[in-house]
Amino acid sequence: MNPLNQIRKMGQSIWLDLLEREIMDSGKLQDLIDHDDLRGMTSNPSIFEKAISGSSDYDQDILKLSQKEDSNPAIFFDLAIADIQRAADLFKPVYDQTNGTDGFVSLEVSPYLARDTDGTIDQARDLWKRVDRKNVMIKIPGTKEGLIAIRECLREGININVTLLFGLPRYREITEAFMGGLEDRLAEGHSINEVSSVASFFLSRIDVMVDPMLKEKGAEHLVGKIAIASAKKAYQIYLEMIASDRFKKLEENGAQKQRVLWASTGTKDPAFSDVLYVENLIGKDTINTLPMETSDAFRDHGKVAETLTENLVDADKAMEELEKTGIDIDKITQKLEEEGIEKFNQAYEKLLKSIDSQRRKL
Repeated sequence: MNPLNQIRKMGQSIWLDLLEREIMDSGKLQDLIDHDDLRGMTSNPSIFEKAISGSSDYDQDILKLSQKEDSNPAIFFDLAIADIQRAADLFKPVYDQTNGTDGFVSLEVSPYLARDTDGTIDQARDLWKRVDRKNVMIKIPGTKEGLIAIRECLREGININVTLLFGLPRYREITEAFMGGLEDRLAEGHSINEVSSVASFFLSRIDVMVDPMLKEKGAEHLVGKIAIASAKKAYQIYLEMIASDRFKKLEENGAQKQRVLWASTGTKDPAFSDVLYVENLIGKDTINTLPMETSDAFRDHGKVAETLTENLVDADKAMEELEKTGIDIDKITQKLEEEGIEKFNQAYEKLLKSIDSQRRKL
């Protein structure tokens, strides 16, 4: 058993933060499922941009689709849906073996809709219907505008991956939207036992923004610690939610837990361990979605132990000390949300331009 297999025994699922045709064509994805206990896969505009513009694998499909679709976004979603369906079919045995707990592949609504509640709901419905796979999640950003969309989509029985989540206050609102959506669905007489959701926390970006500020303020001892401390506090909120009377009533009616998912877990600072955001966040009922290089590194030299519930006093202390330096973590996480939306918008624009240029060339 390698460390990736061992982590599964601790109650954590590893998903891959990557989606491209080559990994499916080569059989590598199936190999990861079979030998590393890979439990799922996520995509986002940046991942698709690299996959489509970085290879010729999509050229013939772009050529065919350009003859029937009149816009670059329409071509993109046709390409993305085909890849998502194929990946979902590869993960279907995992979905079946885990009784619908794992085996999911995620597809994101257009990043242009991050501040558009109604547009998000409409596109989530459309993508859910077109993909037509039980083991797919539609990604909706955890923005203020996304809260209503998340609740409404869960009410309709759409699996939701809440993405671009940075702050603890917003996460509490997400748990409310999650439980509210299931309560709405139940009140209408529908089953909730097949409705799945995860809440995806983006971590390394927190340290990337906070660490230079800490160094300026002479608080070097906190460098590289704030994202992990924040994640540990988020997990405590999760534990509070699943222990609440409100969730227990839902669980009695078949509700699945909305697990927390650690995203943006590739180490950005070369001074830190390349498995920093894996080794320190291992805990029951959680997911860590890893870039390929982080997955390879953890397989090679990762250490597996229950760490998510360890040193909680230190996590609280780190957040208290951060506040004393004058750094407002809530303002930081709000800025990260805005930057995250902008980065995905830029990747999406680049993706659409790439499709357009390939259409013209072909």
